Amino acid sequence: MDLIISSLRFIVDSAIDVMPIAVFLFAFQRLVIGKPLVNSKQIVVGFIFVVLGLGLFLDGLEQSLFPLGKLMAEQLTDPAFLHETAGKATANLVWQDYYWVYLFAIAIGFSTTLAEPALIAVSMKANTVSGGAVRVWGLRVAVAIGVGVGVGLGCFRIITGYPLHYFVAAGYFVVIIQTMFAPKLIVPLAYDSGGVTTSTVTVPLITALGLGLSEAVPGRSALLDGFGLVAFASLFPIISVLAYGQLAVLRERVSVFEPDTRNPEKEE
Repeated sequence: MDLIISSLRFIVDSAIDVMPIAVFLFAFQRLVIGKPLVNSKQIVVGFIFVVLGLGLFLDGLEQSLFPLGKLMAEQLTDPAFLHETAGKATANLVWQDYYWVYLFAIAIGFSTTLAEPALIAVSMKANTVSGGAVRVWGLRVAVAIGVGVGVGLGCFRIITGYPLHYFVAAGYFVVIIQTMFAPKLIVPLAYDSGGVTTSTVTVPLITALGLGLSEAVPGRSALLDGFGLVAFASLFPIISVLAYGQLAVLRERVSVFEPDTRNPEKEE
């Protein structure tokens, strides 16, 4: 019964959030464009599906993904588990002893990004527009690697307590340098790749991981240290996609300048 009431509450909240969007679109279509909507019944049904889906999705996050992320962070940062894996009985733990947290963060960042619907859609569009120059799986894997590395580094920041702006400033400095040398075709796509990762699948899990980790590590604040993983997940895919484009150009140049290994006698 509590689950049903909770679901209804999220659905009502979603309807309130979606209502201004619907009112603006319908009013703009009628008052500015001056034409009736095409397939108005289908659009209304679609909005109902959006409200129901968004409400149930938010309820699912609250019931499963957020508690799961917090539970995993608590288990991986449990002092008994860390002392056992580090082989230390009573010594103080250092950042190197949290290597299971880093591995889990990289794995969860990589896997959730591969399953991100927004990234799949952008990869397919990029492949079509570029005439096959940008491969679907190549772009998806490049973005997923960037998110995995970013989330892992973000967990390192939470554990060590280093200021967030140091990492962000250094990361964007690398992006600026890469932008100067990366092929022009890949630069806009790389910048957009940082946005598509912060969508329905990736953000809830890494946010839950960051909050759970900040609550489990001694001396950390959930407010000051728990947030920031999404910034890493948005920044590092830009770096990885730019690197993907640079490596593709480098490989093409190497193939062009490779010496001709064909047998001249056979050609004659």
